[in-house]
Amino acid sequence: MIDIAVESWRFAKLFGRVLSKMDAGEGTRYVNQVRYFHKKVEESLSESGLKLVNVEGHPFDPGIAASALNLGDFAPEDVLIVDQMIEPIIMGPDGLKRQGTVMLKKEHQ
Repeated sequence: MIDIAVESWRFAKLFGRVLSKMDAGEGTRYVNQVRYFHKKVEESLSESGLKLVNVEGHPFDPGIAASALNLGDFAPEDVLIVDQMIEPIIMGPDGLKRQGTVMLKKEHQ
């Protein structure tokens, strides 16, 4: 179930990027379909006691339940935020079920 949820999440993100390149009027119907798909995935996870966690735009903390692919690109004193989730964090009723994967960027101050 967790693997299918992660792959569904990736697919929805990819499809969203494709839609962002379409004409606004043409893409509206598809945007609604992606939202519906994402809602159904979240409902199915919830029934199993699982939750997708997206931390895009949040400050990065080394204790976060995600590994950063590009952490080595920054100095220790840099203030970092999560720029992009590559894989979501999956939480269950008793804690972390699957660690996420992120890309970071420097916070603009």
